[in-house]
Amino acid sequence: MASVYLISYDLRKVRNYEPLIKTLRDWGCVRPLESVWVGYLKGGAATIRDLLVAHMDTDDGLIVVQVPAGSDWAFRQVKEDAGALFRQYVRA
Repeated sequence: MASVYLISYDLRKVRNYEPLIKTLRDWGCVRPLESVWVGYLKGGAATIRDLLVAHMDTDDGLIVVQVPAGSDWAFRQVKEDAGALFRQYVRA
């Protein structure tokens, strides 16, 4: 079953964002902030993490957090497509 996931990364030394960004875009994720993405994805957080680390260096950081429907959330000055995703799938 699909759920909303919040994904954030910190590319530390070599900053080649393109493979990671391409994967996130291919999955239909949207970017509310510079290094934060949200998407309505299938699979668990560990599975998503494992698929994304293939596009990262070993010193890079990554966090994947499931945001279940009904969760409390708030944002300010994010891109509208991210707000729409939260309103559609998380609501609250």
